[in-house]
Amino acid sequence: MSKICFQKIRITEVGPRDGFQNIKHHIATEIKIKIIKQLIESGIKKMEITSMVSPKAIPQLADSKEVINEVLTLFPNLISHVLVPNLKGAQIVYDLGIRHINYVISVSPAHNKANINRTHEESIEGMKVIRQDFPDMDFTLSLATVFGCPFIGATSLYILLKLIEQAHQVGINAITLCDTIGVANPAQTQQILTILKNEFPDIDIGMHMHNTHGMALANMLVGLNNGISRFETAIGGLGGCPFAPGAAGNAATEDLVNMLNRMGYETDISIPNLLLCNETIKQYVEPNLLSSLSKARLYDEFNFNAKLLPIGE
Repeated sequence: MSKICFQKIRITEVGPRDGFQNIKHHIATEIKIKIIKQLIESGIKKMEITSMVSPKAIPQLADSKEVINEVLTLFPNLISHVLVPNLKGAQIVYDLGIRHINYVISVSPAHNKANINRTHEESIEGMKVIRQDFPDMDFTLSLATVFGCPFIGATSLYILLKLIEQAHQVGINAITLCDTIGVANPAQTQQILTILKNEFPDIDIGMHMHNTHGMALANMLVGLNNGISRFETAIGGLGGCPFAPGAAGNAATEDLVNMLNRMGYETDISIPNLLLCNETIKQYVEPNLLSSLSKARLYDEFNFNAKLLPIGE
C-alpha cells in the first residue's frame, strides 16, 4: 500500500461563512447552528463559522456574534475559525473567545479595495498589529485572487511572494491560497506550488478552491501530489464572493472527501452524514446544490471493487 494512504488530510469546513454569505434570503441563526451541529456529527473538526464584517457589507453574517457565542458554548471541542478583515474584527472575536482567525488580503490590489476597502499597505500594517497585539491567536493568512482577479485578470506572482514574505517575517507560518473566482488550472497550480515550496519550505500551505470552471478537485489533486494536506471546502459546493463577479461555489466538502476516501487518504469524515446535512441545506438554505455527490449514487451502492488491475487483466 502506498504511504499516502497513511497521510492525514486536514479539512476546514467554510460553508457557514463562505457558503452562506452569498445567500440572498435570511438564514435564521438557529438554522446555522443546526447545520454546524450536523457538520460536526459528520466528523468535521475545524470550521470557519462566520466572518466579523460590517452587516451593511454582508447582511447574511449580521448575527456573527450570536453564532460565535452559540458555537463556543455548544461545541467547545470544535476548532472554530473566524475570518477577520481588520484589527477591529480581530479585537471583537478575541474578546468573544475565538483563538483562531483567518486574515484576508487579496493579491490583487483592486480586489483588496473592493473586498475590504483597504490598500495593500493598510492590510499589511493591520496584519502586523494583530500579530503583535494578539500573540496567542492562531493566525492564518488567506490570500485571495492568487490565481486570477475579476477586475484585472492575471495577478502578480511578485506581489504574492512579497505578501508571504511579509507574513513570514512577523511569524505567520500558515498561508491559504485562494482561487476566489475559480479560474485556476492544474498547470498554473503546479507552477505556483513549486515556487512557493522552494521559497518557503517551512510554511504550512493550504488551498481554498472555487469550482467555477469545474477544476477545483483537479487543482486540489495537484496540491496533494505536492504534499499539501490542508484544504478548505464548503458543504454542498456552496459559496461565492459578493465582491468577485462571476465566482461560483467552493469545492464541495463531500466531493473532496469522496475523492480522498477512494484514493486511500484518511479523513475520518462520514459521507452519509454530510449528505444528511445536504438535505437540511436544501430545505432551509439552497435547494439546488452544486456538488457532484449530492446528485450521484455512492460507490458503496455499486457491487464492485475499484482497485487498480495488474497490467494484462
